[in-house]
Amino acid sequence: MPFQGPELIIILVIALLIFGPKKLPEMGSAIGKSIKEFKRGMNELTAGKDKGNERNEELANLEAIERELAIKKAAAVHAREASQPEVEVSAKEAKGKNGDQ
Repeated sequence: MPFQGPELIIILVIALLIFGPKKLPEMGSAIGKSIKEFKRGMNELTAGKDKGNERNEELANLEAIERELAIKKAAAVHAREASQPEVEVSAKEAKGKNGDQ
């Protein structure tokens, strides 16, 4: 639980005795700025992770689409090869058939 009334007063009195009345406001301002910068940095990190996660999801979706296209392309090539009869004609036979005519 955060500091309550009496604990906070004791801490402030000790800080006043150690650092003096002139340095205390400067230190308070420096601590406030440090906390503000820390929060800003944490927000940037979490925002960066969110952007990174979105980018990873986009890449995963693209890879899935590419896999699907590759599968469909392979199936189309296989279907085309299955529908066309394979005719093996050597070069000599082709010349002989053309020369006979």
